[in-house]
Order: sequence, then structure tokens, then C-alpha cells
Amino acid sequence: MGDDHDDVVRFRQRLGLPGLIDVHTHFMPERVLRKVWAYFDSAGPLTGLEWPIAYRHEEAERLAVLRSFGVLRFTSMLYPHKPGMAAWLNDWAAGFAARTPDCLHTATFFPEPDAGRYVREAVEAGARVFKAHLQVGAYDPNDPLLDPVWGLLAEAGIPVVTHCGSGPAPGEHTGPGPIGRVLARHPRLPLIVAHMGMPEYAEFLTLAETYPEVRLDTTMAFTDFVEEFSPFPPAEHGRLADLGDRVLLGTDFPNIPYPYAHQLHALERLGLGDDWLRAVCHDNAKALFGV
Repeated sequence: MGDDHDDVVRFRQRLGLPGLIDVHTHFMPERVLRKVWAYFDSAGPLTGLEWPIAYRHEEAERLAVLRSFGVLRFTSMLYPHKPGMAAWLNDWAAGFAARTPDCLHTATFFPEPDAGRYVREAVEAGARVFKAHLQVGAYDPNDPLLDPVWGLLAEAGIPVVTHCGSGPAPGEHTGPGPIGRVLARHPRLPLIVAHMGMPEYAEFLTLAETYPEVRLDTTMAFTDFVEEFSPFPPAEHGRLADLGDRVLLGTDFPNIPYPYAHQLHALERLGLGDDWLRAVCHDNAKALFGV
């Protein structure tokens, strides 16, 4: 990965950036991560694609790689797929954040009776960002069990990175409709739409235009890998430029099938300008998280 490191460093230096802030990186308990990797290895039904993991390293090495790229802050995106799992994941994530000061303390939730309680506990423990995965979790974000969660996070102003788009495979509760109903009830919710909302890019841009606290992360969007099956429509580049203050760098590290630098070059070749790139790769997240 030496060439990858050099490519990332050159990208930062050309833009005069002190570093990158990546809002969509995965760190989780090792046995959970191994199961995630095994799913990708088997080309599971949500992907159906050959998906080699580019950074299949032990935790310490993954951290060293990110830091060598100049990533100043990152997240530990993790998510439950069944009840009774989220609180345990949050305990692990709190410990990870405590021993990893450059990680933004991340937490998660699932629609279950005690969700409001453990989300409040995570907030009180210092959680800075939450992750919700409507596709893997296969739940309706409008489940009444989540009412106290959305309300608390909206009131606290804590961002929620949410996989709510229908890519790579649609789910019963994916797409702009279900999460749009949440936003209608909680218009101040700081929602970060993962993967730019692929493949419903235009619809999620509309949500961002409608709600000033909605943002989008770039995770895997615009890359050669995704452009093969879910291309971003060129007609939307103007709207993407106009929303440049609400687009955040995300990569899906380490679970990506290409070098980290490719995500950066995919953003660069959009041709939206260096100021847009600086905002997306550093300034917007710096302002949002106060880092």
C-alpha cells in the first residue's frame, strides 16, 4: 500500500489540507468484523458482487494505515442486525473511543424497548455520532420504539450516519420515503445520508435541500466500482456543487475493494473545484464535530 499512501499524501498536500476527516470508517469487535468480512467474501445477497477487502489487517495496523494517510478524525461505524445487540456494541465502542482519541466516539441503536435508555446513556458517555443501517437491520425508522431516539438525537444535535438508500440492494424500509417521514417529524435531526443515498441520489439531494441539517457522505460514491452499477447522474453535479457545505468525506475503510486514494481521486475528477474538495474532505466535518 506504499503507492496508496503516497497518493493520499500528495492529494492532501496539493490542497493544503492539514489532514482528512473521514466520517464513515468501520471499527467493531473482531468477531463481528470477521463475520462482516466473511459476508463480503461470499458475495452475500445484499451485494452479489466480488468484493475483496483491501485493508484486511489487524486493528492496530488498520489504525496505523489511517493515521499514515493523515486522517485526523474517523469513526467506528457499527450496527446491530437484531435486538439485544446494540447496547453491547455501544459498550465496545465506548472502550474503543477511550483508547483511540482520534476516533469520534460512535454508537448505534435498534428498535427495541430499551433503545431510548441506552441511547441516552451513550450520549451521556460522550457519543459524538451514531450509525443506523436500515438495510442490514431491516427495520422501519418510523417504528414507535425509535421515537425517543430520534427526538433525543435531534435535541442534542448529534449526527446519525444512516444507510437509508436502496443500494446495493433495496430493502423494505430503504429509499427516501421512510427516512423522509422521520425528518418531517424531526426537521432539526442532523442526518448524514450514507453513500450519497445511492441509487436514489437525486431524491436524497432534495432532502438535503429541504432540511438544512441533512448532509450526505461520499462513501464509495463516484468510484469506478460503484459507477459500474449505480452511476451518479451527471445532471446532478450542479446541485452537488451547491450543497458543497453539506457533503462529507466517507470511505467505508477498511471494507473497500480498492485503494483508499481512489475515493479521493473519484471526488477530484468530478471537477467541482479545490474549495469544494477542501470543504468535503476536511472543513465541513471540522465544523460539524467541532474538531
